[in-house]
Amino acid sequence: MSRRKSSAFDAEMMAIALRMAERGLGATAPNPSVGAVIVNEETGEVIARGTTARGGRPHAEPQAIALAGDKAHGATIYVTLEPCSHYGRTAPCADAIVAAGLKRCVVAIEDPDPRVAGRGLNRLRDAGIEVLRGVGVSEARWITRGHIVRITERRPLVTLKLALDANGEIARGSGSAPVWVTGELARRHGMLLRKEFDAILVGSATVRDDDPELTCRLPGLMDRSPVRVVLSRSLDLPLAAKLFKSARDVPVWLMTSAASDAAKKRAIADGGTEVVDVGVVGDTLWLPSIMEALVARGITRLLVEGGPGIWRGFADAALADEVVLYMAGSPSDVAADRAMRRWVGDLGMTAVERRTIGTDTMWRYRRLADREGR
Repeated sequence: MSRRKSSAFDAEMMAIALRMAERGLGATAPNPSVGAVIVNEETGEVIARGTTARGGRPHAEPQAIALAGDKAHGATIYVTLEPCSHYGRTAPCADAIVAAGLKRCVVAIEDPDPRVAGRGLNRLRDAGIEVLRGVGVSEARWITRGHIVRITERRPLVTLKLALDANGEIARGSGSAPVWVTGELARRHGMLLRKEFDAILVGSATVRDDDPELTCRLPGLMDRSPVRVVLSRSLDLPLAAKLFKSARDVPVWLMTSAASDAAKKRAIADGGTEVVDVGVVGDTLWLPSIMEALVARGITRLLVEGGPGIWRGFADAALADEVVLYMAGSPSDVAADRAMRRWVGDLGMTAVERRTIGTDTMWRYRRLADREGR
């Protein structure tokens, strides 16, 4: 008779699946990044692991099943998100699990997508597979949050990225390049952060002041650069900006008003940038309209790099899920919290990570309810 492992074993195996899911962040849109692990519970052997592939297909479960081969029969699969139950461009993952002869499925969270929403788990139960739900739920909800809010709120997950000097100040660029406030290692870490997002967003002031590239310029990761999004109602932008000149290599979406200058729109579009008209309230581009446009284009995770007016706009609209703050030197937690609140206000977030990066420090803040999975 086989011996069932403990709940601690389930948690350990789900932790592996969660790490697999993290690997795909920023590469699987419009699908969520999912991790799957197939395990022989009797021996404790990890048989196979899978992650949602680039572009969202194939899904994690069939990849792990294919790697496991005959060893999948009678084994347990750990999955970070409920297996899908509908036909799209691929067959349902729930059917693949049944066909492989797996005996048990441990799932972190259900999928809020109305095409799934419990149907995948019911399909497994109907086939006689034991289903356990809720292992690793807190972390799974955060990793999958981009997918969750895309379905439930019609917006992507939004992370605000702030880079400040040791006094909590912003350095304004020269018009041709940014003025760095942190060291080389922190800047590289910021580029590494970009690969976890489907799109990166700045306002027109950042383009004028810093002329940024907004790519992931790290060895082996250039192809993981996110779509670059620029917000500009008036189109007060230099046509020779690095973003526009490289738009055929890494996509650029310029979001503006339908009433903005038509000739300048055409000039920018001729260089390969996609120009998108969004709603306007007063003299400001309407963020809910921008969120809808991004979701319609498959964006699930958005990194907002600046500048301060953009940060505050997202914060005031209650659209910020997370803040990643880089500060020069080693300021105290109190100083970092004070600086963060100065630029984005009180978002009700709690620091969940502090890390020393070279000569600088990084903090990560999240809404407490989201961190705990409530």
